[in-house]
Amino acid sequence: MALTAETESRLYRSLRAAAGAAAHLVALGFPTAVAVLARPGSSLFSWHPLLMALAFSFLMTEALLIFSPEISLLRSFSRKVKVRVHWALQLLALLCALLGLGIIAYNKHLNGKAHLVTWHGLTGLLTVLYASGQCAGGVLLLYPKLMKNWTLAKLKLYHATSGLVGYLLGCASLMLGMCSLWFTTSVTSVSWYLAMLCPLLTSLVIMNQVSNAYLYRKRSQ
Repeated sequence: MALTAETESRLYRSLRAAAGAAAHLVALGFPTAVAVLARPGSSLFSWHPLLMALAFSFLMTEALLIFSPEISLLRSFSRKVKVRVHWALQLLALLCALLGLGIIAYNKHLNGKAHLVTWHGLTGLLTVLYASGQCAGGVLLLYPKLMKNWTLAKLKLYHATSGLVGYLLGCASLMLGMCSLWFTTSVTSVSWYLAMLCPLLTSLVIMNQVSNAYLYRKRSQ
């Protein structure tokens, strides 16, 4: 028996709500698991994985999900409030990422290890630099008059698209970090695969959110 359009719509919304709830749980659960594993304070290095997990799994994920019409934790708030919270979360994410990058660089210096010799290190550096540029670009949305030849709608579209690229870079960096000797020594078998699924799940949810927003703008034009 074929599903009606209304039934399909309800099913789709239910699946989006379930995926969104899972994304919120993963966003908080992953850095919590990393904190248990790294035991922050046990060494200088221990702060690096925690800060990066907080930056790209929790803070950045929540900063993007805040604009979702179905799964945002601030659905009842005005867009102005959402924008301010988005800015605050993104700024905290950038600060955590910069601190995490500084800690790992200093830790390698202390131990006489080479810098940027792995894909994880190179991707991580690129991600932090990209996130810095993305935050700077966000200023244009607060002061659109700085870009006289660009409409606000176009600036929002490009900011969301470039933000998605930055988020995917962050997730890729996390996944490459889970291939490191430190992580694979402590997390093995099924647990490792479950950990790898965490950034994959949140990436799919964020990509779906951005693509839906893009389609909505196209239809409303």
